[in-house]
Amino acid sequence: MVTILALGAALSYGVADFLGGTVTRHSSTLKALFWCVPVGLAVLFGSALLTGRVPTATSLTWGFAAGLAGGAGLMTFYRALARGPMSVVAPVSALASALLPIAVGVARGERLDPTVLAGVLICLVAIGLVSMEKSDGPVERSGSPLDNGPLMAGVSGVCFGLFFVLVKAAGTGGGLWPLVAARAGNLTVVAIAFAVVLARGGLPGTGVSGRRLIGLAVLSGALDASANALYYLAVNSGLLSLAAVLTSLYPAITVLLARIAYSERLRAVQRLGLALAATGVTLVTIG
Repeated sequence: MVTILALGAALSYGVADFLGGTVTRHSSTLKALFWCVPVGLAVLFGSALLTGRVPTATSLTWGFAAGLAGGAGLMTFYRALARGPMSVVAPVSALASALLPIAVGVARGERLDPTVLAGVLICLVAIGLVSMEKSDGPVERSGSPLDNGPLMAGVSGVCFGLFFVLVKAAGTGGGLWPLVAARAGNLTVVAIAFAVVLARGGLPGTGVSGRRLIGLAVLSGALDASANALYYLAVNSGLLSLAAVLTSLYPAITVLLARIAYSERLRAVQRLGLALAATGVTLVTIG
């Protein structure tokens, strides 16, 4: 069950990222997020109400902390893209986000079957290869050695990995309410970033307008919320290390959709990554 749920989360995250990326092509990251995040919050809030479960202070605290980590990771990731080539930033972030939950899981005593372990290791390689893309434009330079693409990519990956770990820590006692708290944490980070950018002179790019763009933003937010729920169910029905790695395969979905919708040509390294992803998932499934 954990395999199906985690792969479902990867599918939803991948589609959500593709749709969100489409919106940002016509707007800006923060303006797109200011649509997507509240929509996701509304979807999760409604779902939590329907479950009839009562939230607990502990689960809400862990959930909100997870949301802060995830939101910080997102902001740091886009900052990293401005400071370093995408071919380096994306795989470093993706691998860091998967390795942290594995380390935490192993420290907690999780042990994988040899076949499953082989599949997980292959999936890790696949995540890095699939995420390798060419940089689309010039890279900003900074005089600070702490403000560079690869380093910030690692920081963003650690933040995403913390999200995976903290969602697990929230447990199932509060139903879906930890995810509502997590989305509130996301919104808090986005709102702070929005305010800081406004104070510095405003937001670049046009607003999200028109039925098509608004529809894509709403759908992206809803799918991202669904992915959160699927991962939450996956990680609470199985091993943290397995659920996190399989969910982290979502870049493969985004890459495939870009290939179909925009006729973007897959690089040889990405095709190899997709093949390895399929192999790794197969080993995990039969293990």
